[in-house]
Amino acid sequence: MPADVVVEAGHVFVPSFLAYTIGIIVFLIGMSLNQRIEFLRAFNIPEPVTGGLLASLLVLAFYLTTGMAVSFEMDTRDRLLIYFFTAIGINARISDLIAGGRPLLILLGLTLGFIVVQDVVGIGGALLFGQPTAVGVLAGSASLIGGHGTAIAWAPEIAENHGVPNALEIGVAAATLGLVIASLIGGPIARFLLNQYQLSGADEDPTVVGVAYEKAPTEKINHISIMSVLLTLHVAIIIGYILNEAVQQIGLRLPLFVTCLLAAIALSNTVPIVFPRIRLPARTRALALVSDFSLGLFLTMSLMGMQLWTIAELAGPLLGILALQTIVAVVFILLVLFPLMGRDYQAAVLSAGFGGFAMGATPTAIANMTAVTKAHGPAPMAFIILPLVSAFFVDITNALVIQLALSL
Repeated sequence: MPADVVVEAGHVFVPSFLAYTIGIIVFLIGMSLNQRIEFLRAFNIPEPVTGGLLASLLVLAFYLTTGMAVSFEMDTRDRLLIYFFTAIGINARISDLIAGGRPLLILLGLTLGFIVVQDVVGIGGALLFGQPTAVGVLAGSASLIGGHGTAIAWAPEIAENHGVPNALEIGVAAATLGLVIASLIGGPIARFLLNQYQLSGADEDPTVVGVAYEKAPTEKINHISIMSVLLTLHVAIIIGYILNEAVQQIGLRLPLFVTCLLAAIALSNTVPIVFPRIRLPARTRALALVSDFSLGLFLTMSLMGMQLWTIAELAGPLLGILALQTIVAVVFILLVLFPLMGRDYQAAVLSAGFGGFAMGATPTAIANMTAVTKAHGPAPMAFIILPLVSAFFVDITNALVIQLALSL
């Protein structure tokens, strides 16, 4: 039976089908809590994080009470990760990067450079606190710029090949703490810059949050549109799997989600040109629905499966590394990013957003920038170029930098 739970030798093993079902329940609980608790909304804590962390605390309480560890089979979760990153690739358009112009290229270059900085700081912090360098990578770009998804994606590789058996718990803990830090530093950074340089927004600028949605709001979602999305994703995943096998043959180890992301980007930017009659479901509500479902349930299942008792001895070093990361991020924003982005109001808003993105996630960045613009005036360009930077090449570059850092 798919729902059979195995209990043996102080261990409870939950099979994939039941873990999938529990994951849906946990996600819905997290959504309900976010709707009821203002603090969670104010700090932009995602529903999967709320529900997943609550579930992991209940699992911890069960372990402390009974001495029995609970583990979930995660085959379904791993497939959801592939769906999500492949959907990102389908939405990616090289033309958007070109249209963003010089500010977009500068921000992209700074972001890619900061990925390296984060891993250098993480590894240095790990050595300072007497931890394996792989812990520093987990508390570096894997969990901060990468977020929960990237940390979880790399955890099996690090656990298996780099002597960090609790890699998942370390990565998720670092990503979660980073999310809270990201929510706290954006506003103070913007306030300091606005006061220091006497900056304000132009009233004539239109208020823009995110990138304009290209489809009509009446676009229908039905079984045909969902099947079209799944077919497109599956074709990209098949190509990504073949590419992953080829990459391994030349000695380069990359997670499957990276090669699937690359394959999806290639499809999205070539098929409409080579085969104009074929319409890929890029930037459609159906693709967004599948993407949101995949990411939400993936994060929920990963978080609820954390075995928190395995990272108790690393609490001090992890907090120390994250403190270093926060200091370096703030210094980088104030002394590098803000001057190079033009020292103007848009640069100040982007500085708040970059704090959210570098230590947390794109939604945190948008929340930070929204708070600033509501109080001081709109900054439309900031809301356009930062999501573009976070959507293009960052995951690919991050994967390459992580692989290099681990190999060293």
